[in-house]
Amino acid sequence: MVPANITDSISGGVPLSVDFKSPQDYVIFIFQVVFATVTVLIAGSVVITILATSALRLQNRFIFMLNTSICDTLVGVSVYYLGLFDVQEIYPSRNGTYNILPSLLGVNIVTFLFAQFDRYFAVCHPFIYGRFATREFVIGINIYCWVYNSAHLMARNLLPSSKALQMYVISIVLMQLIVVTNVAMTIKLYVVARVQVAREPPSAEKESKKESLRIIIFVVITFLVLWCPAFVNIIIKFIGIGGLTFRNEATNLFAIMARFNAVCTPSVYIWGSPALREAMVKTVWGRVCPRCKRRVGSIHGKGDTKNTWK
Repeated sequence: MVPANITDSISGGVPLSVDFKSPQDYVIFIFQVVFATVTVLIAGSVVITILATSALRLQNRFIFMLNTSICDTLVGVSVYYLGLFDVQEIYPSRNGTYNILPSLLGVNIVTFLFAQFDRYFAVCHPFIYGRFATREFVIGINIYCWVYNSAHLMARNLLPSSKALQMYVISIVLMQLIVVTNVAMTIKLYVVARVQVAREPPSAEKESKKESLRIIIFVVITFLVLWCPAFVNIIIKFIGIGGLTFRNEATNLFAIMARFNAVCTPSVYIWGSPALREAMVKTVWGRVCPRCKRRVGSIHGKGDTKNTWK
């Protein structure tokens, strides 16, 4: 058992998230360390792979993947503080970060919405999409996701507590609208995938569309499953009919589920995109495990790999 004064000194004044008085405390602490490390390794590998592979950076869908993976990597890094120390970010906060670290997940929510619209126009209106959805335009949209989130966060931190709480409630309502839009777009994309894409003749472009649609649909479904419990709990609290309260962020089951998106999303990217998977073996895993690189090289020829990236 680690005494409280030792935990205070270890964290420089901020106590650890658990006091190690029961076996559950050790499980929670170890889980947070493993979770943060796995998130950084998986999401960080996607970031490095896309940045290091020009063939991937030229495709709009991988720019959206890059944006969410950067956010997921930062979420993993944030767990080293939110999960290991006694932090409470909701009002009233305790040892909080002015809601900076939890707001990283908000960037992903907005990015998912734009990614869905991107795939919709790419499949349903390819001529308009090819004319207006330039690489610079898509990069600008991803930058806007960060600017919007930062401006909203700054306003909440600069306003008085009462106004900041009102703004927080408004943001929750807006989040619900975005979630409803995500659900509607997911249904629409599913219909498009079965009807529109099926009509096209076999080609590399058709396979690319099917791959990107499959990825975005799985990502959004995973996001909804992991976020819905937290949304429901927040709504119940604001209505005033109950809701669960946790000791801190490390024991907040709903917050843990929400942050679990940072692992699931890049994992879906790797699973659903052979081009990303092959590039990752060459740029990241191949450097750590040369046998993996040689194995992939024996299965996919150099020419096949180039074709996969187109």
